[in-house]
Amino acid sequence: MLEPEHGPVTQVEHTFTRCQVCVLSCLLLACLYVGSLYVWRSSLPRDHPSVIKRRCASVLLVSALSPAAVKVWMHWADIQVDASVLELMGVRLGGLLPAAVLPLLLTVVFYLGPLVHAAMDDPEGFSRELQSALDVQSWRLCVGDAVWLRNQVVAPVTEELVFRGALLPMLVPCAGPTAAIFTAPLFFGVAHLHHITEQQRLHKDSMSVVLTVSGLQFLYTTVFGAFTAFIFMRTGHVVGPVLCHSFCNSRGLPDISAALQHPQRLALLVSYVTGLLLFLVLLFPLTDPFFYGAIPVCSLAPPPTSACQIQ
Repeated sequence: MLEPEHGPVTQVEHTFTRCQVCVLSCLLLACLYVGSLYVWRSSLPRDHPSVIKRRCASVLLVSALSPAAVKVWMHWADIQVDASVLELMGVRLGGLLPAAVLPLLLTVVFYLGPLVHAAMDDPEGFSRELQSALDVQSWRLCVGDAVWLRNQVVAPVTEELVFRGALLPMLVPCAGPTAAIFTAPLFFGVAHLHHITEQQRLHKDSMSVVLTVSGLQFLYTTVFGAFTAFIFMRTGHVVGPVLCHSFCNSRGLPDISAALQHPQRLALLVSYVTGLLLFLVLLFPLTDPFFYGAIPVCSLAPPPTSACQIQ
């Protein structure tokens, strides 16, 4: 009776093993990020300053360790590229200015409707915001506000560095650039479901309401995650996703229901539609890699292309 010969590992087996390592690494890093929020036991609500400070310290530590996590993943998955870990994570100087300005401009265009809505309800609001932006004392007050610091600085920086900067390079060798854009946000969306336990602990709403709100949050965080993942893959920078994230946190979700009940709803609806259409028209031109140079994370794309082809 002949014994089966154990030849070298086939390409399919190698790819499957690499994909297992990629997905497992993403899962572990996402769990580490969310788990770090709960190392501090407290009965206080999430917006209490002491809770915010402790949680910010936790996620900042995880984010600081994320390059090491990517480095370990590269060793496990046997990844060898010329780019450094930080370059793969979108931390680089080449094309930095357009990477900061153009994606943010694209996001502002998308918010044309809500911005017009705010201007109609408060005509002096824009001038006040501009004055505040130029006032040093206003910035000091913002930096001293724990909620503002979490929502506008710590959350955008840490979440984008971990869920885009670290997870996307881990997924690209297995899934490819396009699939990674739609896969990575699932980790981001699921990571926000931990709010269910907090809402249940505080007994603010019924379980059905909590689940409904959490489901909607999962939906829009996943969609937003896909957008910032697209920005990351097209620009090769993490700064654009960070600034877009911070801007969206400051504006919140577009309130279409309020626009439909507004006395000037026709003008508002036109501005909402115009913003959406302009966003779609400008999506690819403003994220053209021509502005940003070679994209380091694209060097991780699997054969046969070994390049980013996101159309």
